[in-house]
Amino acid sequence: MESPTTLLLIRPSHIRSNEETALNNYYQQSHLQHQDFETLAHQEFNNLVDQLNVIGVNTLVYEINDDLNTPDAHFPNNWISFHENGIVALYPMFASNRRLERRKSVLTFIKQQGYSNRKIIDYSDYELKEVFLEGTGSLVLDRPNKIAYCALSARSHLLLFEQFCQDFNYTPVAFTANQTVGNRRKPIYHTNVMMCIADAYAVICLDSIDDERERKHIINCLITTQKEVIELTEEQLTHFAGNLFEVKGRNHNSYLVMSSSAYHCLTEKQLKQIEIHSIIIHTPIPTIEKLGGGSVRCMMAEIVH
Repeated sequence: MESPTTLLLIRPSHIRSNEETALNNYYQQSHLQHQDFETLAHQEFNNLVDQLNVIGVNTLVYEINDDLNTPDAHFPNNWISFHENGIVALYPMFASNRRLERRKSVLTFIKQQGYSNRKIIDYSDYELKEVFLEGTGSLVLDRPNKIAYCALSARSHLLLFEQFCQDFNYTPVAFTANQTVGNRRKPIYHTNVMMCIADAYAVICLDSIDDERERKHIINCLITTQKEVIELTEEQLTHFAGNLFEVKGRNHNSYLVMSSSAYHCLTEKQLKQIEIHSIIIHTPIPTIEKLGGGSVRCMMAEIVH
């Protein structure tokens, strides 16, 4: 399978800084001056959807019509993923209010758009054991090579990662990625904050992988699968330079989607490395990034059919 051409996006609803996710999402800013966050987030969301539509990506936009407390609902890739042959996976979420995001109406909406939900593999009961795996936030999938990368954290449990890999026939590559918080090294909450796998390259912060053996193993996996390795710094992660996603647009062109914050922090060398393979598109989403501690990759759930 190559990069997707169809994406599920969910319009922000009741957006705010989620106090439950702030416990281990150190990119989230919880003390912002009050503004009309809802209007700003909607504008940012619309701009992203418009950019995707212009390049020929099929966007399925779900509109929330209930009053559930789901301030991070615009990050659907954390609770759902789509796979070949109409298989859908549902995931256990660390924050209790994020568990409300698993709306059955979203699955109905996808089916109404002509995409099959032939089989659902539901891992959400693991929440009862406080075992979590937050979709393609926790999992960075090299789908063509059937390799799954996972940076272990409070939101990404090794046991369930291995279960996912067994169920979906992926080779597991587990490791720990850290960031400096104060004077301490603490786990990065989601793998897709520090790495992105595209068809021909990988954008990754190797400096966040403190264990030398783990770092060498990941480099070997990437080289073996013929990925050009484009390295990020830890400082660039704070601008969401790892939260990127490759899509296929019109004429089967490869596009790398990122926020403007990510784009502007990349060096000329890094941009040139990416542009050998992909056309870069970027859009500003500062409200969504600051409140949610996530960026454009988190906003897109790829539809596989």
